[in-house]
Amino acid sequence: MNKFIYKSPLHQCIEGMISEKYALGYKYDSSARLLYKFDQLCLIHYCKASVLSKELVLTWIQKHPNEALATLKGRVSIVRQLGIYMDRLGFDAFILPLNCTPKVPKYKPYIFSDKELKTFFKQTDACHYRAEVPYRHLIMPLLFRLLYSCGLRISEALNLKVQDVDLHTGILTILDGKLNKDRLVPVSLALLDRCHDYVKKVHLLSNEDTYFFPAPGGKAVTHGNVYKNFRKFLWQSHISHGGWGKGPRLHDFRHTFAVHCMRDWAFEGKDLMAYLPILKTYLGHHSFCDTAEYLRLTAELYPNITKIMDENFGHVIPVVGGDDETD
Repeated sequence: MNKFIYKSPLHQCIEGMISEKYALGYKYDSSARLLYKFDQLCLIHYCKASVLSKELVLTWIQKHPNEALATLKGRVSIVRQLGIYMDRLGFDAFILPLNCTPKVPKYKPYIFSDKELKTFFKQTDACHYRAEVPYRHLIMPLLFRLLYSCGLRISEALNLKVQDVDLHTGILTILDGKLNKDRLVPVSLALLDRCHDYVKKVHLLSNEDTYFFPAPGGKAVTHGNVYKNFRKFLWQSHISHGGWGKGPRLHDFRHTFAVHCMRDWAFEGKDLMAYLPILKTYLGHHSFCDTAEYLRLTAELYPNITKIMDENFGHVIPVVGGDDETD
């Protein structure tokens, strides 16, 4: 829940909108943080009334030096939402028009090759103990394999608790995933063996509410820590990185998992029409449109199975490229 304290004259409207979003089931933590920064701006500019003025809004949406377009778009979106909320309640509020910022180019997923994955996992297995993250050498080999082998989002992996990893059935329970969806994710026997070995070394005395990938202090390993290790393993594997936002990204393990599933099923002669709903459910996608994007990516990367793709899914393969699914 929201941990920020808002002090500007707009605080009641800000708090009201946040409460409404939480009540509707939205994960609004990052937005609450943005609204806190906006509240601070209101105080700096001596906003003395519950009015969302055009001047204040335009000041807020000025692009910061070196700010990514996606970050700016997020700031624009949040103040537009606030304007709509205040207007609905009868407050004087300026509402930004739609599409007032340039569109963010869609990111084209990086699909790791089998050789790259083998090299990358070899580097994770070679990582060593560090005092600041005592279980790093045990966490990283398993965590990155879960991201790829189960197609997990990084947030889903880091939010796992000991009780969510059933070593008897080999099933992960993903709670409160994207769009607040829960799902069950079976793991392979090889990965289950790794989980057994990991639990013996890390969670022999842990309770069920302990994070499966723990950091000192009882919290989970952070996204930032995983990303730092990710960049190091990429460098050691001689896999080039284009910089922040340019990939490869942690999320690309999930994309790679989906594309490799489609590739293997096609080569094995599986009925893709029957298997696509399975992939959709396994990944926790909201609609088939999200899953269908992997058909195009698979056809692009493996031209020799394009005929199979066309015969089965030519009518649903998206024409435009890119995929901007996030955590």
